[in-house]
Amino acid sequence: MDGFLFQATIYLMAAVVAVPIAARLGLGSVLGYLLAGIVIGPVLGLVGNETEDLQHFAEFGVVMMLFIIGLELEPRALWDMRHRLIGLGGLQLLLTTLAVAAVATIWIPWQTAIAVGLVFALSSTAIVLQTLSEKGLMQTQGGRSAFSVLLTQDIAVIPILALLPLLAVGAAAVIHPDGSIGTVAEEHHATMSIVEGLPGWGVTLVTLGAVGVVILAGVYLTGPLFRFIHGARLREMYTAVSLLIVVGIAFLMMLVGLSPALGAFLAGVVLANSEFRHELETDLEPFKGLLLGLFFITVGAGINFTILFRDPGLIIGMAVAVMLAKAVVLYGLGRMFKLRGHNLALFTLSLAQAGEFGFVLVSFSRKTGVLDATLSQTVLLAIAVTMLLTPLGFILYDLISRRLTDAGYDRDPDEIEENGPVIIAGIGRFGQIVNRLVVSSGFKTVVLDHDPATIEVMRRFGMKGYFGDPSRPDILRAAGIARARVLVAAMDDHDATTRLVEYARKLRPDLHIVARARDRTHVYQLYRAGADDIVREMFDSSLRAGRYVLENVGLTEYEAAEAQDTFYHHDRHTMRELAELWDPDLPAHKNEEYIARSRELEKDLEAALLAQLAAHDRDVA
Repeated sequence: MDGFLFQATIYLMAAVVAVPIAARLGLGSVLGYLLAGIVIGPVLGLVGNETEDLQHFAEFGVVMMLFIIGLELEPRALWDMRHRLIGLGGLQLLLTTLAVAAVATIWIPWQTAIAVGLVFALSSTAIVLQTLSEKGLMQTQGGRSAFSVLLTQDIAVIPILALLPLLAVGAAAVIHPDGSIGTVAEEHHATMSIVEGLPGWGVTLVTLGAVGVVILAGVYLTGPLFRFIHGARLREMYTAVSLLIVVGIAFLMMLVGLSPALGAFLAGVVLANSEFRHELETDLEPFKGLLLGLFFITVGAGINFTILFRDPGLIIGMAVAVMLAKAVVLYGLGRMFKLRGHNLALFTLSLAQAGEFGFVLVSFSRKTGVLDATLSQTVLLAIAVTMLLTPLGFILYDLISRRLTDAGYDRDPDEIEENGPVIIAGIGRFGQIVNRLVVSSGFKTVVLDHDPATIEVMRRFGMKGYFGDPSRPDILRAAGIARARVLVAAMDDHDATTRLVEYARKLRPDLHIVARARDRTHVYQLYRAGADDIVREMFDSSLRAGRYVLENVGLTEYEAAEAQDTFYHHDRHTMRELAELWDPDLPAHKNEEYIARSRELEKDLEAALLAQLAAHDRDVA
């Protein structure tokens, strides 16, 4: 027990000290965790042999992360990604494997070279998704493309594990009764599995059955379970249920030989439309963050610097060569799939490393005789070095992005993969309030803004938004204007707002349009453009301020509120009348008819307010 508490203290202290320092230096939390692991492991020797066992436990953070990501994706959104999952992700795996294997065959047999290629073809789901989330880049086109590739890689781990024993060239192979190939080591290693020994068709049926159980349980059992727990009125029970769902699904997937992370992601997608989605996400977020941090620390602590320093040129050279080869493949695929500028740089630099599943594949390959002990250790170190260099790749991306921005580069709009009944064009001070009210009331919004900095800030606060010019027809169509019920035109540029309203009204005569106006003139322009409800930027706040003035110069709160309401309705009526007289080619102060009617309406307002106060005085008397 004492030893456990000592180790826990060391790991937590390392994280608490290193991560804030790394964050303040702009290095990101992932590099902070890795450096913390290096300090407490190879440098100070405070942790030792328990690191590998702890790493298997910490990998559960990846499972939770994919579950939470699944919660943010609807099944339809996943279906919309199918072309990138199969095309982009599949080509990345194939081309990277062939590129690495082609070079590796110079020194090792082709079977071993293919195995090494498969190991290096995978990228780090943990590092990439954690960093993309931290930087608010998940919803960019580059971020979504990177996520598609990572998801494809996670799915591909299963067939890769099935393929590796067929590449064995070292250890004595064992032919199982069903015809599959394994090793003597495997014969003595019993694992908990319900598909072991089943024929191929039996494995398929059990696997499909397990997936069906996850889907049906998510749809029909989650609601009753949460309602049952709600009766206990204990906050910790919600956390227990959230953990039970993820742990149970991971265990079921392991029983049928599937990836726990993949099963958790599937469950998250199933529950994406659940009323308990936010509850699950809130309960699991702290566990996910701590376990991922622990995983990164164990990666840093597990780097064997003795072997690294024995032949640094070979290991570092291998790591750099792998990252360059992957970058070339990713860059070519990115251009093929129409990624440009910031998005292409993000896609290329974020996936150039090897990943945590590489550790699993190397360990499995060594047991099955595909890799010998020396090569296994070298590949493991190369994987760790690439993961250590990855945060530096994101720093390089930030530098490239700033230079492209400073050079006036026109960033590609984000790919919009989710639609909703409300489209909010412009997320400045005005649009933010509208968005918060609508989302908090349970309605889905699609937020568009042409300022990338504003979108990045939104994402850091957990709100979804897409970069793109809302006045562009193609952006509006991608946002779902054909099916939306309400459009909120809230952009700072009043000319762009007017153009947006005009286009939206022509495209959808039945669409309800709420528009933000800068001043009276802009109100008239939006009225003619077809807006249904027009809100002047300062009108409501000024009206409220006027009510406070009335309350403090002699009127009661009721009288001031009645005066405010009368003024509001009269102003709306006035605006509609004056909009008919307004001439865009004639300044208002030269439009005699407009001026005359404006004066008449102002007198009507004064008379209405005085009559209202007089009537109130009579009622009191």
